[in-house]
Amino acid sequence: MPKKKKDKIEEEILDDANISKDNVQSESDSELPQEDLDEVLEGDIVSEEERLIDEDIPIEEKLELIQAALEASEAKAAEYLDGWQRAQAEFTNYRKRQERERELMRFEAVGRVIKRYLPIVDDMERALKDRPSENDGVAWAEGVELIYRKLMTILEAEGVIPIEAEGEMFDPNLHEAVVQSESDDHESGQVIEVLQTGYKLGDRVLRPAMVRVAA
Repeated sequence: MPKKKKDKIEEEILDDANISKDNVQSESDSELPQEDLDEVLEGDIVSEEERLIDEDIPIEEKLELIQAALEASEAKAAEYLDGWQRAQAEFTNYRKRQERERELMRFEAVGRVIKRYLPIVDDMERALKDRPSENDGVAWAEGVELIYRKLMTILEAEGVIPIEAEGEMFDPNLHEAVVQSESDDHESGQVIEVLQTGYKLGDRVLRPAMVRVAA
């Protein structure tokens, strides 16, 4: 059958059934994928807010909607709180690291300067240990002791303190054993004598004490 005659017959049949060719085409096009169909019908979907105020919807369904919305809000709030707490913890750790680094830099800077003066302190201590007790040497020893005390006052102001060693048990973190000797008056490992005073700057060891330890 010729194509033109066939199309004419189809149009007559559609006219008799009051169906246009456009309607047939639109019905064919309505077979859309589900996602596309959802988008087409999106304007007809009632929002949750509208459903809550719709008097025709049962109260039980409205309560379920409210409960779901509340749970979603709580989950989002918990997520935000967790993120804030993580950020706060990271900032706190960063600030502590900065403080430790600044303290270490201060210790190293001050320590380098103070270490230069410790040999002078050692010489003064040795001189005062054998100080004269009569004649003109007494006045000289008093002058040296006065200078020594002033110097120690300055060091203490910077946080420098002597390490207690004599009579203490040997501690490798604080003491450096130079000599081991037998002693009936000391336990094994106990410091018998301090050969050179050790110093700490705050909680850090600036110089360990050189000691003689009981064997």
